[in-house]
Amino acid sequence: MKFSINDIAFKHVHNYPDRPTLIFLHDSLGSIELWRDFPEKLGELTQCNILIYDRQGYGKSGPFSSSKRDHTYMEKEADILHNLIDHWKLKDVILFGHSDGGSIALITAGKYPKKIKCIVTEGAHIFVETVTLAGIKEAVQFYKTTNLKSKLEKYHGDKTEDMFWAWATTWLSEDFKTWNMESFLPFIECPSLIVQGENDEYGTLKQVQGILKATQGTSLKLILPKVKHTPHKEVPELMLKKANEFITGVLVDLKCQNKKFK
Repeated sequence: MKFSINDIAFKHVHNYPDRPTLIFLHDSLGSIELWRDFPEKLGELTQCNILIYDRQGYGKSGPFSSSKRDHTYMEKEADILHNLIDHWKLKDVILFGHSDGGSIALITAGKYPKKIKCIVTEGAHIFVETVTLAGIKEAVQFYKTTNLKSKLEKYHGDKTEDMFWAWATTWLSEDFKTWNMESFLPFIECPSLIVQGENDEYGTLKQVQGILKATQGTSLKLILPKVKHTPHKEVPELMLKKANEFITGVLVDLKCQNKKFK
């Protein structure tokens, strides 16, 4: 994947000098705008700076250099995130990732453990399940038969076709059925909050169990009853409360350890 900082649209709110930066990683069809005001609210609660960006091919970022993906595309995105952290000289980073963004957060914390203070994931995948493929097949039908495409075009413009099919075609390919990122998990040293809706249409609780079992750092699970794949939209106030409690607790612990944070 060819990458340039100029390909990336981003929103950086730096209200709290000497405080950590919360980086938000969107899902497979997401964008800055689709987070709505959730990042700003969590930033205020935790008194953290926030950085939200559209990955290449999404939102207001530049188009894909190639719409064809292989099974390493999320690891490549983790490498790009690492480059962005270095580019912006961010020292204390917290990742909040949804779906694909959650998987990218996990890979980043595994590949670059010294860069990340803690992570929060929603509906992250570490391997492919039958329910995941069924959910994607249903999304394909919606894309073909409903106004889903026009809804996505409001956020992704003329990149919508490439973006949608890059996701759907990759995950539904025969080769991708064996995709698995569990090898990164044992290298995760930071605390993590692993969130999943009980009724997530794209994954079972085996995803959560696998993450908790393999990571070195303290991993907490949060299973939300009657919630599907997008907790920060379905139960935003609850997610703000739980994420704030977790992040604030981690930062208090870090302050006790090295008295770095104000």
